[in-house]
Amino acid sequence: MSGDWRNAWSAALDELELDVASIEAMLDDEHRHAETPPASLWKPPTELGALPLELRPRADEILTRQLKAAEEIARRMTATRQQMSMTTKIETGEAVKRPVYVDRAM
Repeated sequence: MSGDWRNAWSAALDELELDVASIEAMLDDEHRHAETPPASLWKPPTELGALPLELRPRADEILTRQLKAAEEIARRMTATRQQMSMTTKIETGEAVKRPVYVDRAM
């Protein structure tokens, strides 16, 4: 039973690590995002019980990588928002839709 328990946890961590590696690769190659299908949400396996102690360092490393990837995604989202805000201020030469006031007192 303990071998099956450890193997089940190892398989769960393998799946989680592949998801993190996929996100890291996408962050490294910005053009790849357009070609990457949306990821399915990872669901923790049920009925596993507590994490075996010998797998704790691996689980901690995966968590650290997940947090780093999440920080990078948030940073890029903020930068994108700032860029979008700046592009709305650029005049393109097209007819500008501004209010026009006419002095009718003359």
